[in-house]
Amino acid sequence: MAHAHLTGTGLYAPERVIDNAYFDRMYEQDVDTFLRTRRGIRERRYAAADQATSDLVVEAARVALDRSGKTADQVDLIIVATDTPDYLSPSTAAIVQHKLGASKAGSFDLNTACAGFVTALDVARRYVESEPERYRVVLVAGAYLMSRFIDYRHRNTATLFADGAGVVIVEPGDDEGGILTSKLETQGEFAEHMGIYVGGAARPADAEAVANQEHLLQFRQKFPSTFNRENWSALVQLLSERTGIAPDQVDRFFFTQINLESIHEALDELDLPHEHAHNVMERYGYTGSACVPMALADAADKGLLQRGDSLFLVASGGGAALAAMALRWSYDTQAQ
Repeated sequence: MAHAHLTGTGLYAPERVIDNAYFDRMYEQDVDTFLRTRRGIRERRYAAADQATSDLVVEAARVALDRSGKTADQVDLIIVATDTPDYLSPSTAAIVQHKLGASKAGSFDLNTACAGFVTALDVARRYVESEPERYRVVLVAGAYLMSRFIDYRHRNTATLFADGAGVVIVEPGDDEGGILTSKLETQGEFAEHMGIYVGGAARPADAEAVANQEHLLQFRQKFPSTFNRENWSALVQLLSERTGIAPDQVDRFFFTQINLESIHEALDELDLPHEHAHNVMERYGYTGSACVPMALADAADKGLLQRGDSLFLVASGGGAALAAMALRWSYDTQAQ
């Protein structure tokens, strides 16, 4: 049986840096202290005016391909997880395929909001494991360009979001390890709590919606304060039961980077040190479906992941969608 292994990672954060002082000036008050101490964010990146989501993916993809020793013309499949696509149609993945020069690759988009990357990685695993002779190189991206949809009237949420992309290369291998198990969940009763509710078939974009700024990201209802802590810790326990890897034996956790408090609360629930999680929101803010692969690539770039390490990826997002995965890292990394 073929096993799905991650053989390369890459991240891309746009050049424009937005530090917390930017919002101090915007709101004429101290926003920085709360963001640093409660959210773990010091700065974030915004895309340039001429950049689209596909451009972010292409930059991260080039790094991941280089790390894996592969070229674009070897890619068999491209999966882009995003809820900020270039267009409603066609798919962002098709645009990435052309821009990257991956002429032999099939492609499609996937949207489960901020749980999208882990979901897409699970889909990629199925292709690699079921048809390893056809899907030798699969490129999986998580991408986010939410700066175009921020509603700056709402200080507490506007200051969190950022842009970026993370990519992994997935290949089949005979060695045991790689992706071990996964779990996808949906709690659809929260579908109306948070999202972009204009621009689709239910509510096409029109002049009135834009004038009222309804086309921007909306937080209509608050999620329960315990949502992430309870769901993330439960997913970790489930992965542990399936794999036989106890939570305190996991070498590294990668959680959705929505805020540092939620990550710490989940680790406290599991009675684990906070250092078990690798976080990047301090530098990159909250990058939605891109945050888990960006954190993964950052850990690899720092030489923190070694062959055989056990990693748990746990993500959640609007919908509400949740996705979790356990894997064994497939190669030794060195600081770049």
